[in-house]
Amino acid sequence: MYLIALCDDETAELNKTEQIISDYEKKHPGIDFLIERFENANELLYKVKEKNYAPDFIFMDIYMPDKMGTDVVRELRSIGSESKVIFLTTSKEHALEAYGMDAVQYLVKPIFEETLFSVLDRFSSGMEEKRTRYLLFKIEGKIQRVAVNDMIYCEAQGKIQRLHLADHTQCVLRMTMTEIYEMLSRYPEFVRVGIAYIVNLEHVDNLNAREVQMDNGKEIYLPRGSYQPLRERYFGYYCGEEQD
Repeated sequence: MYLIALCDDETAELNKTEQIISDYEKKHPGIDFLIERFENANELLYKVKEKNYAPDFIFMDIYMPDKMGTDVVRELRSIGSESKVIFLTTSKEHALEAYGMDAVQYLVKPIFEETLFSVLDRFSSGMEEKRTRYLLFKIEGKIQRVAVNDMIYCEAQGKIQRLHLADHTQCVLRMTMTEIYEMLSRYPEFVRVGIAYIVNLEHVDNLNAREVQMDNGKEIYLPRGSYQPLRERYFGYYCGEEQD
């Protein structure tokens, strides 16, 4: 699934762009889009910064009442966002500036279906299978992307949570375990172990009634009553069925 952010202060333009993207999706059964609309540039910035929103594509109007679209993208780039940006505008005036911010396309309104279809063809065809899955976290005041496959486990430590990665580094997250699990629960390999841990089943080396051993050497002791449901999730994930 591709996350698409549409940012334009004109409702009619939002409707038109959304309709064209939806029509593209209908004509390409293997493509799945989740579209979110923003009529205010600061709303988009807030969601990326505070809600770990990481759209694959941002369709950004340049002339916004609260902030220039180019300024929005410059700010997104400064915090680590790697979303593909397609600028939509009524003028060619900012084209050079836009490409300097690694925009993938600069389209002058009115936008036609054929043009937008061509853009989507370039950047969506085959990418679903090839791309690495990432999540964005706020780490030390900056938005950083972390590969899902590199996350071994997350551990609660008081008011912070510590995410342990495959390269033996750690990320300190100032989020609740519930918030982190809401982000990870879309991926079937992540499961909660008690209230203090979230583990990635891809990185489990061994599992017994007393503990789960991760492939980085960490031994996580299992709370009472947690072994059986964890065992079922483990075998269900790898075998496609639950076992007693």
